[in-house]
Amino acid sequence: MSVERHLHHFPLDPASRQVRLALAEKRLKFNETIERYWERPETLAALNPSGLPPVLVEKRPGETLVICESRAILDYLEERYADPPLLSNASLVERNEARRLVQWFDRKFDAEVNVYLLHEKMEKRLLNLGAPDLAALRAGRAALRAHLAYMDSLLTDRTWLAGASISLADIGAGAVLSVLDYIGEVPWDEAGPTRLWYAKLKSRPCFRGLLSDRYLGLPPAAHYDDLDF
Repeated sequence: MSVERHLHHFPLDPASRQVRLALAEKRLKFNETIERYWERPETLAALNPSGLPPVLVEKRPGETLVICESRAILDYLEERYADPPLLSNASLVERNEARRLVQWFDRKFDAEVNVYLLHEKMEKRLLNLGAPDLAALRAGRAALRAHLAYMDSLLTDRTWLAGASISLADIGAGAVLSVLDYIGEVPWDEAGPTRLWYAKLKSRPCFRGLLSDRYLGLPPAAHYDDLDF
C-alpha cells in the first residue's frame, strides 16, 4: 500500500526534532514543510488548533490521518511501525523508565533550561526581541549543567538513557540537546558519559538530517556537525 507522508515542522524546534529522529530511525521517508510558526500561518492552524509544529499528515488509499504534537506522533509511529522499535522491545522496567525520561525532557528540562537558553539565544533573534538577558542565560546554563550531571549518573551503568536499548528517551534528549548544541550552549568539556552517549547517538544515520540543518540568521556552532567533537 502506498503511503504519502508529510511533516510540518521547524528545524530548530526540539519537539519537531523528536519526530524527525523517530521517522529517520524507523527509516520512514517523508516530505516536509518548514513552518515559521511564530507568524501564525493559517495553514498550520488549520491542521493543529494550537498553531504549533510538529504535525504529521499520512495519506493512504481511503485514509488521511493528521497527527498533531510530538507525543501523539511518537506514540502513533511506535504503534503503526513497530520495527525497529523505540519502546516495545524493552522490558517493562525499561519502558516505564523511557516514558519517565520523555516527560523529564518535555517538562522539567524545558521549564528549567529551554525557557531560558532557547528563548534568549534563538527565539529572541527570530522575533527581533533584542539582546539576550544575561541573568536568564546564567540561570539556564546552571540548570543545564545540573541536568547533564543527572544524565551522567544515569549513563554510568547504562548503554542508553533508559537501559540496554535505544528508546524514545534518547530521541527526546537528543532532540533538545542537539538544538542547544546548535547554538553552542552545551558545555561538553564538563560532561562525562553523556558526551560519549551523544557522540554515539550523533553518529547514527537518523541524525544526518539534523546535522545538515542551517537556518538563515542563526548559524550553528563550529563543532555542530563534527562527529569527533
